[in-house]
Amino acid sequence: MTRRRFIADTFTLTTASLTGDQAVHLARVLRAQPGQIFDVVANGFLHRAEIVTVSDREVVFALHEELEADAALPVHLLLAVFKFDHLEWAIEKSTELGASRITPVLARRTEKHLALAAAKRVDRWRRIALESSKQSRRTDIPTIDDPQSLPAALALVIAPTKLLLAETEQDNTITAALNTSPHESIALAIGPEGGWTAEEMQLFTTHAWLHVTLGPRILRAETAAIAALAICSALL
Repeated sequence: MTRRRFIADTFTLTTASLTGDQAVHLARVLRAQPGQIFDVVANGFLHRAEIVTVSDREVVFALHEELEADAALPVHLLLAVFKFDHLEWAIEKSTELGASRITPVLARRTEKHLALAAAKRVDRWRRIALESSKQSRRTDIPTIDDPQSLPAALALVIAPTKLLLAETEQDNTITAALNTSPHESIALAIGPEGGWTAEEMQLFTTHAWLHVTLGPRILRAETAAIAALAICSALL
C-alpha cells in the first residue's frame, strides 16, 4: 500500500514539521497518532518518517532513511496571465507534469483587470502548486514567481533551450526542436488569449528564443501548456 506523502513546512537534519492546514488535516481528518509512518519531503529529499507528536497546530516527525525519488522536469514555464480559472488549472496540471518553475507574465494582451489583480492571486497559485505537488507525489514544489512584465520574465530565464509556442510558426515542431537541442534545462513560453503581439514576438527573437509549433490546430493557452509539457516529459 502506498504511504501518504506530505511536504514539510519546517525541518532540521533529523526532524520535520507540518503546520497550518496540513497539521489540521493530519490531526482531525486522518486522526494521526505517534508512531505512524508516512513519507515526508524535507529540504527537497524524500524520507520515511515517523510521527513523534500530534496537535492541530503542529505534527512533528522523526526523519528516517532517505528514499529514492524522481527529479522535477527541467522546464521553466513562462505562462501569460489569462482567465484565472483556466490559469489555475494550467498551474495545477503543469505541476503534476513536473515543471520546475512557472513565471506568470503580464503580456500586452492580458486583460487589464486580470493584470491588476494578478499580484493578489500569487499566494493562491502557490497553494495550488503545493497541493498538486502532494497529489502527484513530487518531492519538490515548483517555484511560482510573482507576475512579471515580459522583459523582466525573459531576464529570469537561464535555460540554454528556449522555445516560444507561436501560432505563426508552421514548420518547426517542438519535437524537432527538442531532438536537436541540449536537454539540461528548457524554457517554454505560452501566450495569452489572442497571442503575443508582433513587438513581443520580436523581443523573444532578440533574446534567442526559437519559434515552434504544436501542430495545425489553434489550442487554448492552458491546453498548449499541458501538451508542450507532456512532449517534454516524454522526450526528456
